[in-house]
Amino acid sequence: MNRAGISALLSHWRRSPLQLFTLLAGLALATALWSGVQAVNSQARASYDEAAQTLGEGQFDQILPRSGDSFAQSLYVDLRRAGWQVSPVLTGSLDLEEGRLEVIGVDPLTRPPIMAQSQSDGSFDLEDVLSDPPVYVNPNSFDLAKGLGPVRFLKAEGIPPDTAIMDVGLAQSLLKEEGQLSRLIVLKDQPLGLPDLVDVAPSLMLRSANGSSDLKGLTDSFHLNLTAFGVLSFAVGIFIVHGAIGLAFEQRRSMIQILRSLGFPMYRLVLLIIVELLILSVLAGLIGMVLGYILAGALLPGVAATLEGLYGAQISGSLQLSPSWWISGILITFLGTGLASVGAIWTMSRTPLLARKMPRAWMTSTGLGRRLQAIGSFALLVVAALLALFGSGLVAGFALLAFLLVGAALALPMVLDLFLRWGHTISKDMKWQWFWSDTRQQLPGLSLALMALLLAMSANIGVSTMVSSFRLTFIGFLDQRLSSELYVAIDRETDVDAFQAFVGERASEVLPIISVKTRIADQPAELFGVRVGPTYEKNWTFLTEDQAPWDEVEANRGVIINEQLARRADLRVGEILSVSADVELPIVGVVGDYGNPIGQVIISEILFETLHPDQTPDRFGLRSKEPEDLAEALVSFGISRSNIINQRDIKAFSLSVFERTFLVTGVLNVLTLAVAAFAIFMNLLTLASMRLPQLAPVWALGLTRLELGKLELIRAVLLSALTALIALPLGLALAWVLLSVVNVEAFGWKLPMSLFPFDYAKLGFFALVAALVAALWPSIKLSRTPPGDLLKVFANER
Repeated sequence: MNRAGISALLSHWRRSPLQLFTLLAGLALATALWSGVQAVNSQARASYDEAAQTLGEGQFDQILPRSGDSFAQSLYVDLRRAGWQVSPVLTGSLDLEEGRLEVIGVDPLTRPPIMAQSQSDGSFDLEDVLSDPPVYVNPNSFDLAKGLGPVRFLKAEGIPPDTAIMDVGLAQSLLKEEGQLSRLIVLKDQPLGLPDLVDVAPSLMLRSANGSSDLKGLTDSFHLNLTAFGVLSFAVGIFIVHGAIGLAFEQRRSMIQILRSLGFPMYRLVLLIIVELLILSVLAGLIGMVLGYILAGALLPGVAATLEGLYGAQISGSLQLSPSWWISGILITFLGTGLASVGAIWTMSRTPLLARKMPRAWMTSTGLGRRLQAIGSFALLVVAALLALFGSGLVAGFALLAFLLVGAALALPMVLDLFLRWGHTISKDMKWQWFWSDTRQQLPGLSLALMALLLAMSANIGVSTMVSSFRLTFIGFLDQRLSSELYVAIDRETDVDAFQAFVGERASEVLPIISVKTRIADQPAELFGVRVGPTYEKNWTFLTEDQAPWDEVEANRGVIINEQLARRADLRVGEILSVSADVELPIVGVVGDYGNPIGQVIISEILFETLHPDQTPDRFGLRSKEPEDLAEALVSFGISRSNIINQRDIKAFSLSVFERTFLVTGVLNVLTLAVAAFAIFMNLLTLASMRLPQLAPVWALGLTRLELGKLELIRAVLLSALTALIALPLGLALAWVLLSVVNVEAFGWKLPMSLFPFDYAKLGFFALVAALVAALWPSIKLSRTPPGDLLKVFANER
């Protein structure tokens, strides 16, 4: 009996290979989009973990300078003599011919054993290290590291990309940081009776281990955004599978009734169908995993550029496979198949044995199903509205997106049905009355594909609005911040006072650019000292401010912070901020700082020099009405032309970084729209063979096959156009959520929302073209249907 049931089920796929391809392709695409995004996320997180393990971040307490990014090595000696078991670390970067190399100096004698191993096999030769200190690099970064010069290199796994690990003394020499350290790793085992850190080194502070690095904390929201994109893409693909499975059950209804009439038990039939779907899902899942690996390899450079542009994070450029990635991909395929088929299996098991077969149509479906769908859609949209009004945080933002998108998708068929009813009402011609009624009848078969198109288009509109708003704001931000006509970098050998005296006679304003990396309000931050003048007062726009903020900064009575620090540390204008161990000042202004991954604090140049007398400016912004003449004068002073940068060049470079930063979102937008078009194409092609019973009578009454084909084409374009119109307000609502909720949590800044009608019109045009292309083949196939096939409809009662 089982053999007969299996043979009957498989015979359907032999007769309908196109439908089998639709099912496998839908599952494979859904799995590929999901697994590709997850593979990229896993690769990035693995790179973070490697970097954190290399420095001991998140696993060991660390001692850091209270201000600045380095401290004297003598403090390390003092702590060791006081009994503290600590290991020194020096970090920095070198610009080499092949690119930038991150340098990490460690002490091989005191480093924790969990930090990056010296050899790829974990071995450690003390005599070898002391006699000729080697430099350990990732095998993929070996060519880059050769720019360090005549040093001994060893390849080692587990080291982050574009990073070299070496003895701290060698690192001090290469970085020209003799006698300086960046941090101290506090070992797990410490002796009893240790003196307090403040008593031994009051300029240092202890930061407890938190289980993760700052970099991972900064980028978590970005990866959550990327995961949401993967979920959306997976959902679009599952719509294809749901439609294919539903149509397959519809077409096999007669066969199932015959099997049951012959005594085949329903429970066994359901079991065989489940086994059939599991086998198909395994096959599609394997195909999807291969496609996902290819997709991940293509997306990885874009994601790497995004993370480097937004957070300064570097991830490995090579994709590494892991068993967990394959297992999760197959499991998500099973989940997608189950979600797509559970409704059809439930309906089949509840169908009476003698139920009459009829085409699936909106007007012949049960009123209960429509009412439940309407109630569900209304409830989801109400919850979305409540979350928009009262929710806060990233979780609420993604919940709002989910309820909004799912509620709108469920409401789409009902909205389209109302429009089709209106079209039927106003039509007088018999042919068009039939067209509107027939379109309503086809709506159930096309509704899932149209939902996929709605989700894809709204996601495109929302994300493109966010990115375009960011671009527009970013350009204005560059005009505000890059107000100096020239930016000059001077060498360490240059006399700073002589240089300032020279340019002071030729430039209308000289603006030193000086900063140190530090931690303020327990957040990574940069402390800037600025020379307050007309440039800052006229060009900087505040999000919130006190009265005369620049006057307060100049008088050393206040500080200005950026939006990132204000949001992450929950700071507001008027609150007191600890700038150093003994300096606390009120916040007098908060500025937008788009694209900056960390906090920023601005104080006066005089106060900065008091806090950090060892820091001297090596970059300057120069204001001049004749920048070309000023540049020539600087060359005559001895400044290299390569150290003189025109404002236009910086803007062009910044915009190129911007384009690379959001490359991955554009790729995913195109993929989701393409998958939605594929869903429409497959549904139309599958429905074409089922529509002969409805088309044959119309053909017999005088409507030609060519006219039928044209009407099919018009139907697809009309439904797609209506879906596009509905997607526009949904996409704008999605953009608002991204800008006002998700973007704030993910990146730390809020953007004003701008509208781009031309972009929306272009996207709508592409959607219509995609629908036209998707409907072209089914329409041509219908127009070329042999008359004999149409006549066969009347041979038996259908």
